[in-house]
Amino acid sequence: KVVSGGKSLKMLSDLPEKLADCNGENGELYLVEGNSAAGSAKEARDSKTQAILGLRGKVLNTYGKELDEIIKNKEITDILTSLGCGMGDRFNLKNLRYDKVILLADADPDGGHINVLIMTLFLMHLPEVIDAGKLYRAVPPFYKYKKGKQTLYLQDDAAMETYVKRYGQPKDITRFKGLGEMNAEELWETTMNPENRTLVPLTTENIQETLQLFGVIMGDS
Repeated sequence: KVVSGGKSLKMLSDLPEKLADCNGENGELYLVEGNSAAGSAKEARDSKTQAILGLRGKVLNTYGKELDEIIKNKEITDILTSLGCGMGDRFNLKNLRYDKVILLADADPDGGHINVLIMTLFLMHLPEVIDAGKLYRAVPPFYKYKKGKQTLYLQDDAAMETYVKRYGQPKDITRFKGLGEMNAEELWETTMNPENRTLVPLTTENIQETLQLFGVIMGDS
């Protein structure tokens, strides 16, 4: 079932237990780092259009690994089964169960590493999903600043430095160490609400050149 996939994978017994699926067509699948963050995302989401799959820790580095090796890993098989489009000779983009696949990890370097590990999976084994413009990265905030009734979220250190240069050092500042520290309302308003969120399309003009780059940063050398 993992290899062949298909949009018919609607039975609860077929889909991963950790997947909180959406009800509507053309939905979004969030691949979320950590059970705590996934819990907040499930509470925050629009259940009609947003599905949540929680991932435990750092997924397998699939660079240079064959299909029969990677499907032994539960986190990988959960991702593949949720996508429904199959792999290798049985891949069919028409069977992809979601219009967008969105990586959602902490805003720190560990979260960045997790995003790169998942990007490696798509580059190595599901490049058609990238070519079709279906893969994205969500950008959660790093800082929360309150001034009176106003709340401002800043996405990284560079945004904070720009703010400080323009307005001075804020006094009431919260730094989110991870997604799990955000409540459902904060996660929705900053990262999941289509009206407010920032999504980075994960695209490349040349898959082979990008694979060479990933060979340097994710390979054995």
